[in-house]
Amino acid sequence: MQTNPTPLYTSLVAVGDSFTEGMSDRMSDGSYRGWADLLAARMAARTPDFRYANLAVRGKLIGQIVDEQVPVAASMGADVITLVGGLNDTLRPKCDMGRVQGLLTEAVERLAPSCKQLVLMRSPGRQGPVLDRFRPRMEELFECIDGLAAKHGALVVDLYGAPSLGDPRLWDVDRLHLTAEGHRRVAEAVWQRLGHPAEDAEWQTPMPATAPPGWIDRRVADVRFTREYLLPWIGRRLTGRSSGDGLPPKRPDLLPYEGPVA
Repeated sequence: MQTNPTPLYTSLVAVGDSFTEGMSDRMSDGSYRGWADLLAARMAARTPDFRYANLAVRGKLIGQIVDEQVPVAASMGADVITLVGGLNDTLRPKCDMGRVQGLLTEAVERLAPSCKQLVLMRSPGRQGPVLDRFRPRMEELFECIDGLAAKHGALVVDLYGAPSLGDPRLWDVDRLHLTAEGHRRVAEAVWQRLGHPAEDAEWQTPMPATAPPGWIDRRVADVRFTREYLLPWIGRRLTGRSSGDGLPPKRPDLLPYEGPVA
């Protein structure tokens, strides 16, 4: 029986927001690693002169991604482009989903012809009452992503449907970003979706059950979350600021990559 050869990709450009920047997979020097860096390291390990750019900036809305990142990514001529955006928009109190879908469509229409393989994602969503409020918008966004992928030949990585990534233990204390283990699983998911043999065939498998934290521990965590993350987030929304204001892309140029090993 003849099997299809593993595709050989020589370059990767990642486009998006904090999820693709790598928050909250913090390294010892204070910088963020994340799934895109881990994926690039794997691809670089099997491809000489592999090149990688990461244009993602935390807090970016889909309109900013289209204006600031998409033209740059399209001009780079990369083999693979990953695009994850729009989720920040769905978490805003006032969100025009028609506009979000239109901008996402524009991004896909510009990026798909500029690379060998465009990769889209159904973003992961942790369990909990806060995100449940926004879940209908998220699922509407994911339906749009599925339709665009079918039309333009893009791959879709279904993180939203992965049981493991709904586990609160794979999310940082800010309840918005994955831990290092969560990012590792995302890198594995994209790696496999690109046609590479599995290094972790069980990435979707939930973590072993543990005793839930006690009432006091939960209240302490809630207070910390409110003070350190929720109130500052509300403050930025009220003043029109973003956590990414003034920050450059983490890796703006398509250059040879030697990074962390997955």
